[in-house]
Parts: sequence; C-alpha cells; structure tokens
Amino acid sequence: MAPAFELAGVEVTVAPDLQRTLEALKKLSTDPKVAIVLLDEALHRALPTETRHRLDRQAQPMVAPFPVPSWDECAAAEEYVLEILRQAIGYRVRPR
Repeated sequence: MAPAFELAGVEVTVAPDLQRTLEALKKLSTDPKVAIVLLDEALHRALPTETRHRLDRQAQPMVAPFPVPSWDECAAAEEYVLEILRQAIGYRVRPR
C-alpha cells in the first residue's frame, strides 16, 4: 500500500512489524506537522492495549486503522465469476 500512497503525494513511513510500528508512532506523535497517521489494521490490533488507549485520547495526530487489500477476496470473486460463466455457457473456463 505504501507505493500507492506515495504516488498520491502522501509522505509514508514504512514500519512492517510491531516494534518498528511502536518506534514510528512515538516519533510521529511528537511531530507537530503530522495530523493523521494511517495504520494497517493488523498492526493496529497488535498494538498493546495501553498504547491504543493513549493514541485514542490524543488530539493529534489522529491514528486511523485501515484495512489492507485481501488477495483471498479477489480469488473468491474470481471463482464467483467463473461459476457464473460455467452456468451460462455450460463449460468450465480457466483464467489466464
């Protein structure tokens, strides 16, 4: 997701694991220029409860978890479309 946000002109800090996320949040929390921090939903859930409560109480930056794309959902959607095609034409189609 980071490259997509960067292409949109958003400054990105990549913190792929819990320890780096905590370090990044500490640094971003003290920066007066930072108003919003978007955080991967899974990393947000992994934060210690005390940290989540502290982040919820502070006015700035606002920390907002967001869901990342799930490629499993894409596969399920593809299967759904293939089943519709099978029913419509009576033949199982394979995607490329």
